[in-house]
Amino acid sequence: MTVWIINPFDNLPTEGYRPQRYWMMAEAFAAAGHDVVLWTQDWSHAKKSRREIHPSGASFSLRFVHVLGYGRNICLERIWSHWRFARNWRELADRSESKPQLVVVSSPPLFIGREVRSFCSRTGARYIVDIMDAWPETFERVAPRWTLAWMRSIAGGNYRAASGISAVTKSYIELAKGYGAKCPVHLCYHGIRLPTQLPERSKRDGDLPVKLVYARNMSLSYDLATVVDAVKSDEGLELDLAGSGPDEPSLRARAADCGRIRFHGYLGETELRNLLAKADVGVVPMFDESCVGVPYKLADYVAAGLPVASSLHGETAELLASHNAGITYQVGDAVAFCKAARLAAESVRSSTSLARIFDADRLYGEYVEFAKSIAGLT
Repeated sequence: MTVWIINPFDNLPTEGYRPQRYWMMAEAFAAAGHDVVLWTQDWSHAKKSRREIHPSGASFSLRFVHVLGYGRNICLERIWSHWRFARNWRELADRSESKPQLVVVSSPPLFIGREVRSFCSRTGARYIVDIMDAWPETFERVAPRWTLAWMRSIAGGNYRAASGISAVTKSYIELAKGYGAKCPVHLCYHGIRLPTQLPERSKRDGDLPVKLVYARNMSLSYDLATVVDAVKSDEGLELDLAGSGPDEPSLRARAADCGRIRFHGYLGETELRNLLAKADVGVVPMFDESCVGVPYKLADYVAAGLPVASSLHGETAELLASHNAGITYQVGDAVAFCKAARLAAESVRSSTSLARIFDADRLYGEYVEFAKSIAGLT
């Protein structure tokens, strides 16, 4: 069958990053013999810059939709860009000679889901909403709930009309059901390609500083200020930050030239892997109000064999506890963070059992089987 996968946000391997969710999903469909098109935008969500279009060398087609750029994760320009992405995609989709039997569309953004809903109604294709984040719930921290009613209306319509719902966490599946979704559902965590031999951490020298690492976005959802303050106050901790975002300038100022805090910017796949290999603990300093259940970075950390210090409760805390892979602390508490970081470094010897939960080959192979059932092929 012909499968279209739509997500504007993921980084691309052609840009030097490791393959992320939708790229690996597209590869899994292609490996199973399906004709696959992966749609993305020509604006890098991570770098907030125009993408250079390179040949992908992939086993599927990669198509770019033109959008206007935006400078922050929360701004009117981003909403406008999402709207244009949806409208421009619709025009390209309607002109496409080959039409899909199945569409997998990420949520967020929401406008594209509405366009996919309409497109599938016209063409007879089925579609799966793959929930990556809770929109608009995550914005209730910064906006009155009544102002988000229009977003809830779109999200609910997308979920209820879908042929299937998949999600990166159990809570998002329940969220869709709360909107009235009655279709089949499937849990699919963020996948990562695991090495043939998962790394085992050797017992660390207790006289050396605990090396902490943080990867990816620096924005409103992350309590990095507490982490920076904690490391500044404790000479037995070091922190490497790989990534960027709107909060990076304030975090650099907060670090106040502390030599034990190092900013690396966005790193390519090899550079990030090397940085993780030198670390003792991976840090997930997220607010529960962010509505994130299981973040991308958790898979990165445990695949590198790192124990984790996390402030996320819910499913992430449950996974860390059940696999003895990390420590959960209270967000905003620098003392609690220091204790959690040290305890994780000293008491967690292996996170390999949790890493296997995120095995991309298994996860996306199972996803293809779920999608085939939705398309009526099994």
